[in-house]
Amino acid sequence: MEQYVRQRISLQDSIVVRQEWSDPWDKLAYYVEQSDMPHKKEVLHQLLETPEYTYNKKGALVDSRKKRLMDMNYGRTWNYMLDKFFPSIRNASAILVTIRKKYETPEPEIVEKPVEDTKQTENVVEPEPIIEVDTTSPAYFAIKTNMLYDALLVPNIGVEVSLGKRWTVAADWMYGWWNHNNNHRYWRIYGGGLSVRKYFGAKAAEKPLQGHHIGLNAQMLTYDFEFGGKGYMGGVPGGTLWDRMSYTVGAEYGYSMPIAKRLNIDFSLAAGYMGGRYYEYIPLDGHYVWQATKDRKWIGPTKLEVSLVWLLGHGNYNTKTKKGGEK
Repeated sequence: MEQYVRQRISLQDSIVVRQEWSDPWDKLAYYVEQSDMPHKKEVLHQLLETPEYTYNKKGALVDSRKKRLMDMNYGRTWNYMLDKFFPSIRNASAILVTIRKKYETPEPEIVEKPVEDTKQTENVVEPEPIIEVDTTSPAYFAIKTNMLYDALLVPNIGVEVSLGKRWTVAADWMYGWWNHNNNHRYWRIYGGGLSVRKYFGAKAAEKPLQGHHIGLNAQMLTYDFEFGGKGYMGGVPGGTLWDRMSYTVGAEYGYSMPIAKRLNIDFSLAAGYMGGRYYEYIPLDGHYVWQATKDRKWIGPTKLEVSLVWLLGHGNYNTKTKKGGEK
């Protein structure tokens, strides 16, 4: 423990106090002597007379005090002491005392001395060194992009922030507005979503923003897809995002896997309900002719995510990226 602390802050030797404790065998003998346990005399004889380890002439271990105690009465004596005495013997404690002290620069000391005393030296008292302790609290948040949307030429960005106790909140936004009027090819979509997640599992216990997670996801978006034939436009043509909005709500599951010190890959799938009004049209003689107005009612997958996650914040980094090593 002392070595762990000294690696992180500078400590004066005078403020570190060590306390040596008595031998645990002596403690066990004391508890046995004060008790009325069965075979008390035989146990005390083994504790006080039998060497802790016995070796033969070749240096091989052939007997021990612990072995004899465990063999007594087919293990019943050992189990008795294990239940009655060992909890009081096996213990460890540490006391951490934090003292905040405001250090002030001392005023220079003026030493008066007679003019004729040219050999007298002045005593200069140096102030004690200031112990600097890093008290910055860890901060866990991340910026990410869904690489599946990027591959479909839909730029997007998201952010995820840890709320503590393995809970996080995430928000994302996408915007792709491509078209080619000569061939009537449109690829237009924009919108965003919000997720609340709960992380769990062994990886999540090590650090936030990694491991398995479940949560709730909601999205709103508008779109206009047309590839030279029939087109599909979400929402009222020419209206605002709220007029055009399609929406999704559902549950999600995923896993965030560390791949570098500050990078994760997050695999997530959301499923639920998607609703909203959309219009079917066809391009004809430079115009877009309305065909039908329909309401979308979809139950199934609503979002697929393979995101590259950039970990940000004080202390928010991966210490291990593969089994058996650090990166």
